[in-house]
Amino acid sequence: MSRIGRKPIQLSDQVKVEIAGSSISVQGPKGKLSLRLHPSLAVKVEDNRLHCTRPTDNKLHRSLHGLSRTLIANMVEGVTKGFEKKLEMVGVGYRASVQGRNLSLMLGYSHPLIVPLPDGINVSVESQNLLTVSGSDKQQVGTVAAKIRSLRPPEPYKGKGVKYAGERIRRKAGKAGA
Repeated sequence: MSRIGRKPIQLSDQVKVEIAGSSISVQGPKGKLSLRLHPSLAVKVEDNRLHCTRPTDNKLHRSLHGLSRTLIANMVEGVTKGFEKKLEMVGVGYRASVQGRNLSLMLGYSHPLIVPLPDGINVSVESQNLLTVSGSDKQQVGTVAAKIRSLRPPEPYKGKGVKYAGERIRRKAGKAGA
């Protein structure tokens, strides 16, 4: 059996889980998330633990078992603690500001780049060149952070651009001096 799929998901008192057929919705202090599971998988709640089971041991059910359990665990963690990604902007004149539900970025272009923020995602600017993307949906937080990074990915010569906090940029040697 799947080692990950077998593990039960511990539910806190703040989390409410509703299971209706093949869809599951999780509600907590940080919001509400829902997921549509494969119809062959079964999910049940027993004494504040959520169990995910599969009907057979064929390859499809084995692969969906661990995936579904992990997605549900991420939903439970998201509605209780939330997720966040930090981004650093390296470059002269690079800065960010939040204006309502839009993120305005100055990344060395002749114009500011405006990124509309989806519902459930918050961006805070800690210093002019340090961003924190946070929300309850792990996939959405990662997608928004990747979209912001793709506007000016770090280049390998000077390391200028938008990078994840703690990301190491492989540097190249420039031209050889005369």
